[in-house]
Amino acid sequence: MKLFYVLIIFVFLPNCSFDNKSGIWKDINSISEKNNDEFKDFKTITVDDNFFKKIISKNNDFTFKLERPRDNYNWRDIFYNKQNNSANFAYNDTNKVIYKSKKISRYNINNQFLLDDGNFIFADAKGNILIFSREKNKIINKFNFYKKRYKKIKKKINLIIENNIIYVSDNLSFLYAYDYKNKNLIWAKNYKIPFRSNLKIFDNKLIAANQNNILYFFNKFNGELLKKIPTEETSFKNEFINNLASTERSLFYLNTYGSLYSINQKNLSIDWFINLNQSKDINPNNLFNGNEIIVHSEKIIITSNKNLYIINAFNGSTLFKSNIIAAFRPIAVSENLFTVTKNNLLIALNLKNGNIIYSIDLNKKISAYLNTKKKIAKFKSFMIINNKIFIFLKNSYYIKLDIYGEIEEINKLPSKIHSNPIISEKSLLYLSNKNKIFIVN
Repeated sequence: MKLFYVLIIFVFLPNCSFDNKSGIWKDINSISEKNNDEFKDFKTITVDDNFFKKIISKNNDFTFKLERPRDNYNWRDIFYNKQNNSANFAYNDTNKVIYKSKKISRYNINNQFLLDDGNFIFADAKGNILIFSREKNKIINKFNFYKKRYKKIKKKINLIIENNIIYVSDNLSFLYAYDYKNKNLIWAKNYKIPFRSNLKIFDNKLIAANQNNILYFFNKFNGELLKKIPTEETSFKNEFINNLASTERSLFYLNTYGSLYSINQKNLSIDWFINLNQSKDINPNNLFNGNEIIVHSEKIIITSNKNLYIINAFNGSTLFKSNIIAAFRPIAVSENLFTVTKNNLLIALNLKNGNIIYSIDLNKKISAYLNTKKKIAKFKSFMIINNKIFIFLKNSYYIKLDIYGEIEEINKLPSKIHSNPIISEKSLLYLSNKNKIFIVN
């Protein structure tokens, strides 16, 4: 019996946490990583170890020049704006809950949501479009487009909103427009092939791409097809989703083959295209993967599963390339780019010359701040707020660093976070893992 207890101690002791200061490491090893990779059973998959690992200290003479924190009120694109680039947001930063809703849905809700004039807009796996009014503290509209024969199919819904109209595409090949204030379905079309991209709107055009990497331009008033541009199709599908970003001059489209297209917004012709996939052999070993593209100051920033690229938006030439592998979509502010890598480095670089301003080991930084043994944190997302860097962890903690990468505080959100957070009216808004809306001031 004594031997039994000794064995139990040796089995569980390595997993114990000795951090009594914050609890930040609590449950860090039990967070489930949802892996929907269709090729998880392929034995030949290997991990490329050739990624950026260097730690670089900031030059003491360097000073960031940042724009003033921006007041924000709406979030009508899941990636904030047409360029997919976040901003330096203004936030009251008291970490006090000023609002908590009741449960919105008993089904799984998308981790991206919209905010329009005080109304939260969600989509769940059953295909429900849910409009929740903060003022009335209730769901004011619930719309489900789908007939009974689609009831058991999990819906993957893409949203964008303009002038009270929610535009929706899905994995069932449907595209429709719904006026949520007048509770009126304006039009609906079935285009036979599932959609697989975010949505963008430019003038009278609604823009989307399908799983076969065909780019579509639709009339946003009636859903009629204006033009389609076929691009390279891949036989295999992974988790990467076709991504769109736009400016007044161009639409930029990154497909699952790893090709980036620049489309002229006026005549819908291709200005240029380049391929960023390092291998011509498309198989489960080397499928293109990455994060959403962003556009900033006439530059396109792309983070793939191999490299970070800074590309000239006018001609497609590569201005900078590095083996930095970002965990999330980077954020460009003024002349700087900030990113958190898959090996948990916080990197700031200069967008003009590609020089790295600093590269910081976040796990080491956290451990030093807490005075504990170094462990591996699980990051969910990050934002630039009040000229600070906020990094959100999967276990509901967040780390606030100054813009130079020094930790100012580690704190805990009131509940576990499910959605990617947004900022509105100097408050932090998110959906909890229990499908409740939280507003933190």
